[in-house]
Amino acid sequence: MIETALTRSQASLGKKITVKTLLSAGLIALAVALPQIVHLALGQPGGVQLLPMYLPVLLGGCLLGWRWALAVGVLSPAVSFLLTSLMGSPMPALPRLPYMMAELAVFALVSGLFSKKIAQNGWWAFPAVILAQLAGRAVFLGLAAVFPTFTVEMIRSQILAGWMGLAIQAVAVPLLVIAIRALLLKDEKA
Repeated sequence: MIETALTRSQASLGKKITVKTLLSAGLIALAVALPQIVHLALGQPGGVQLLPMYLPVLLGGCLLGWRWALAVGVLSPAVSFLLTSLMGSPMPALPRLPYMMAELAVFALVSGLFSKKIAQNGWWAFPAVILAQLAGRAVFLGLAAVFPTFTVEMIRSQILAGWMGLAIQAVAVPLLVIAIRALLLKDEKA
């Protein structure tokens, strides 16, 4: 969607790269900060229920397209792990890190594949987010089946606890994307 807006405004390649780099960095920073805020406010169960890192990644997919969003999806948990490890409490925990990197990469990839459609019609953000969530969770379950790092009970409890966050994001992310699209179109018309 951002690519379409930049192309319509006849932005140079350098400006496009700069805008997408800054937006990607901002989304990664948000993906690191949001879980910290949620954990401070609601404790560890709040993070498991609301899945705050997923929101910026889904947003990145819808806005940036799959290539840039894929970087956001992979780097967000990695950067979070590195920074929070320096503070003595790594998030996500090391055993969950590769699973989360794969899951968020799929979230970003699938939602990013809809970016051009979303640029044409913002309502495409709803199926983009829902399909990304389903595909990402399927990859997580598939990896958990192939590489059994977690017990079945741990996986079941995480998935059940995370449904509220996924449901909130399935509504909030598309509405936010639709609002951003409207702002971009308004600026183009001005």
